[in-house]
Amino acid sequence: MKDSVKDAVEKVLDSYLEMNNHRKTPERYTILRAIYNTNGHFTLDELGKKLAEEYKFPVSRATLYNTLNLFMELRLVIRHRFQGTTNYEVYGASHSHQICTMCGKVTEVKTPEVTKAIDDLHLKRFRKDGFTLYIYGICSTCQAKLTRKKNTKKQTKTDK
Repeated sequence: MKDSVKDAVEKVLDSYLEMNNHRKTPERYTILRAIYNTNGHFTLDELGKKLAEEYKFPVSRATLYNTLNLFMELRLVIRHRFQGTTNYEVYGASHSHQICTMCGKVTEVKTPEVTKAIDDLHLKRFRKDGFTLYIYGICSTCQAKLTRKKNTKKQTKTDK
């Protein structure tokens, strides 16, 4: 994580905790650093494992969950609910995800035309902060499995 980003997100957290008379716990700051040192999406379990293994700072699942809810409120983290799983990522630039409906694989994709269209979109009495687009379909790996399965069935029928 860049020092400037680290300082900025820690200042957001500091300000919120001070204004609301909450404690500045080492758990909150360690979790924040771990999140901002993670590339892409992560689950609650992956974050817990990273804290325990890389940071030697194990925390309870409840602490992770409550801290992530706080970070979502502060717009430091965003939550995605992909097919049966909940993933988180650093709140940031607008982007699109392609999601395989068979295996659940999630990939970020660049969609400059969509980004431009949304940037140019004028909404009444609404300030845009960003967007996330979910594109559902079947990934090439799953498509290949389907094709092989289909070809195997055809071959079995012709052999009879």
